[in-house]
Amino acid sequence: MTALAGIRALFPALEQEANGKPLVYLDSAATAQRAESVIAAEADFYRRDNANVHRGLYELSRRATERYEAARATVARFIGAATDEVVWVRGTTEAINLVASTWGVANVGAGDEIIVPVMEHHSNLVPWQLLAARTGARLRWLDMDEQGRIRLDHLDTLLNGRTRLVAVAHVSNALGTIHPIAEIAERAHRAGALVCVDGAQGAPHLPVDVKALGADFYTLSGHKMGAPMGIGVLWGRAQLLEAMPPWHGGGDMIDMVTLEGSTWAKPPHRFEAGTPNAGAAIGMAAAVELLESIGFDAIRAHEAALVRHGLERLGAVEGLRLFGPTAPGERGAVFSFELAGVHPHDIATILDAEGIAVRAGHHCCQPLMKRLGVPATARASCWIYTTTEEIDRLAEGLELCRTIFA
Repeated sequence: MTALAGIRALFPALEQEANGKPLVYLDSAATAQRAESVIAAEADFYRRDNANVHRGLYELSRRATERYEAARATVARFIGAATDEVVWVRGTTEAINLVASTWGVANVGAGDEIIVPVMEHHSNLVPWQLLAARTGARLRWLDMDEQGRIRLDHLDTLLNGRTRLVAVAHVSNALGTIHPIAEIAERAHRAGALVCVDGAQGAPHLPVDVKALGADFYTLSGHKMGAPMGIGVLWGRAQLLEAMPPWHGGGDMIDMVTLEGSTWAKPPHRFEAGTPNAGAAIGMAAAVELLESIGFDAIRAHEAALVRHGLERLGAVEGLRLFGPTAPGERGAVFSFELAGVHPHDIATILDAEGIAVRAGHHCCQPLMKRLGVPATARASCWIYTTTEEIDRLAEGLELCRTIFA
């Protein structure tokens, strides 16, 4: 089976060789490749409309502002949000830090509790540790079962009247587990807590409707979904954003400044101090439009086929242990594994010599690695341009690793 019809040809980086062999790129969970349309959209902005947005009364600035705000509207439509609920940030990490440093400082105090799954990426863990240290709050760790699925029964035991927030990924970057966000949100809200979703691995692979999910905050990174690096989005419910204080001070986030004090612009501009990455925002809109043109029914069907093939093909490699759910419908196309007798770094090095790019390490999930009882894993992650033939090449490369270390 090939990638989605005609899609692979849209990504120029995939046409090259690596170490003299056709490139097999299996690190899309770290960063996705960019389609030519995304590259062209960002380049076109700098060629024709490069000016500071919201600043000038001249035509060039007006065009830049129109394209920048149109990009915001495109992303808002993509996640089922109102335009003024979409805050431009550098990515998921910055978005979560913004929530922790504004909503968190204003609403979390000594003795309050924040629930975080043990499998979370450090970007959705460390900001809450910092908030807890600053406020005297307590982090409660939500356990998982042996297949890397959140234990909802454990969540029920942790939720109580002091719970202020549940911070959870839509999809695990290390295991591929798709978490039941709507169900988690319903439980959290019954206890009076809010839910902040790390959508870095969700938005590229799953249809996102923030209202249907029941989230209070949803974050995403452009570079995970084929957009430029350095751009992302924080979505928050309007009433929450309106009540939150600014994070950074500077130009464009103010209403009025006097020597005696300042007042703030309404969201989302309240949280967007300084000159924005307008070109990347326009590139992100192009990435969204590409995903919309493909359709998530087709994307999910394609990735489900990759998951089925990967579980079967990789599961047949002697000595290989796959982590994450065994049911294809409960996981995305991410394969974390260990190979008996071979360190993940050695796996990645040998595969690289074969032109295959995978990730090796703790994947910014050190508590998860401890929970799994391993120092690290190797990870192959797929996207819309990945083929089953590439998974076959991965399996062949792993057989080579076994031979070398036999």
